Amino acid sequence: MKNMIYYKSPIGNLIIVEEENAIIKLCFKEQEITNIKDIQEFETPLLKKAKKQLEEYFEGKRKKFDLALRLNGTSFQNKVWKALLNIPYAKTCSYKDIAQNIGNENASRAIGNANNKNPLPIFIPCHRVIGSNGKLIGYAGGLDIKIKLLELERKNK
Repeated sequence: MKNMIYYKSPIGNLIIVEEENAIIKLCFKEQEITNIKDIQEFETPLLKKAKKQLEEYFEGKRKKFDLALRLNGTSFQNKVWKALLNIPYAKTCSYKDIAQNIGNENASRAIGNANNKNPLPIFIPCHRVIGSNGKLIGYAGGLDIKIKLLELERKNK
C-alpha cells in the first residue's frame, strides 16, 4: 500500500508519496499521481518527516535532505539521479557536466530526459541543472518553479 500527503508549499501544492518506508515520488500536480495504484491519503512518520524537511528547506534552514528515498528507474536514470545528489546547494551545473560525471560525455540529451523523469524533484535537485550556455532549460514543475527554487537557494546559501 502506498501512502501520500499533500503539502502546501511556497511554490504550490506538492504531493509526497511513500511506499514501504521510502519516499518514492514528489508531485507538483494532482494528475501526476493518477497512475499510482493502491494509494491512500495517510500521514506516516516518514511522510511527516519529509514534510518537515521540505518546510525547513523552504525556510532556508535545510541544505540537504535526510530521507529514505527509493528510485524506480532504469540503471541509466538511477545513475543520473544519484549524480544530481552531488550538486551542492545553491550551485548549478550543466547537462554536459553530469554526462562527464557519469562517464558518458555524449549523453547530454539523455541526461535531460532522465532529469525530466526524476520522480523526486527537490529531494533530488534536478532544478540545479542548466544548459551549458547558462540558460535555464526545462523543468517538470515548470520554469517558474525552477527559478523560484534556484533563487531560494541563492538567497539562503
